[in-house]
Amino acid sequence: MLKREALRLFFCQFQTLWSIRASMASTKHPFSASFCGFSQSSESYEQGRHRRQGWVDMGISSRKISFNALRLRSCMGRHEDGFRRVDDETGKAHAMPPYCLSLHDSEVVFREEVGAELVNGNGACRHGNPLEFSDHSMLEKLVVAVDVDEVLGSFLSALNQFIADHYSSNHSLTEYYVYEFFKIWNCSRVEADIRVHEFFKTVYFKEGIHPIPGARHVLHKLSTFCNLSVVTSRQNAIKDDTLKWIEEHYPGLFQEIHFGNHFALDGQSRPKSEICKSLGAQVLIDDNPRYALECADVGIRVLLFDYENSYPWSKSDSAASHPLVTKVHNWQEVENQLVSLAVP
Repeated sequence: MLKREALRLFFCQFQTLWSIRASMASTKHPFSASFCGFSQSSESYEQGRHRRQGWVDMGISSRKISFNALRLRSCMGRHEDGFRRVDDETGKAHAMPPYCLSLHDSEVVFREEVGAELVNGNGACRHGNPLEFSDHSMLEKLVVAVDVDEVLGSFLSALNQFIADHYSSNHSLTEYYVYEFFKIWNCSRVEADIRVHEFFKTVYFKEGIHPIPGARHVLHKLSTFCNLSVVTSRQNAIKDDTLKWIEEHYPGLFQEIHFGNHFALDGQSRPKSEICKSLGAQVLIDDNPRYALECADVGIRVLLFDYENSYPWSKSDSAASHPLVTKVHNWQEVENQLVSLAVP
């Protein structure tokens, strides 16, 4: 009886809120309308507001919602295993299993226990029956593997500058039709590997690799519905420098970082497909067609990254024609593709 009455009251509040949303849909000014457990506002405004006020946000929506985001406030009892506390001004949450809740066909069900997110460490919630959206509300995060060179950072332009300055071998980036450097530099494979390892010791490598435009901004958004890990062919010899670079430019975004140790002077290498399978990766973002085909052939979706259509080595008909390989030309296209995979 109590649940039936609570459900009736909930729908009354929901209809009131929805009517206000419709009346204000023509404006883009941030606003807030709160009714016993609901808050509606513009996304950017709300994010700042969450950090200033001590209320509970029940997870992150599994759907991409633009300006007018509908969120459910807490009127529930504390569930100890579900809290994720944000203690600092940057809003970084300590790792705890998230609960994704989405508005799906306006269906609501009661559940005795639902996880909550304590936004600023000072909020509290009262005991009561929690509400949960039904159907596809508890979606698992996508597991996504991300390459480093030419996907996160412009490795090749820094290397090419080093080769020009130290070996008087001038090449345009448009000449790199394949990511096997000995074919471009007209030397043996062994000599090419030696030159690359010399590059690793220089300022060209340590300070000259710049992030790919848009990558950090998009990855922050993707981290709300993706588990992100780095899978790179880089060598073990530059592991420490790589970890430092990732932490500097992409802090806190990746759960794991794996090195394939390809083209190394010593040590065993590991195929990217094997690393991705061990992670349970559903998607790989990579610029190399060979790795794209290798992973697609074992059932992993691949976003073949060709930044602004400027990577000659990424233009492979065999890779592009594979049903699990999709070409992308910037990080906005990466976001669009992953959102389409995440939303049922």
